[in-house]
Amino acid sequence: MAVTFNQTADGKWTLDVRGYACPQPQMYTKKALQKLGSGDELTLVFDNPSSGESIQAMCDSDGNDIIERVDGGGSFSWTIRKT
Repeated sequence: MAVTFNQTADGKWTLDVRGYACPQPQMYTKKALQKLGSGDELTLVFDNPSSGESIQAMCDSDGNDIIERVDGGGSFSWTIRKT
């Protein structure tokens, strides 16, 4: 179980935190977003359903937009645009 954070294209990043429970996915997401520039997109992959609520609240509070949500197969993939 290892967190991966990779650039996939110009302004696009992927953070995989599968296998981690709250509050780790939110903490890793916050740290990753701090490294991105305005307008960059982070695709977050996680498998802890309760993490979704805290990540949503964090994005709302920080002003970042969740622009896509793909939920299924026990895993979640959300794309967050940093404002």
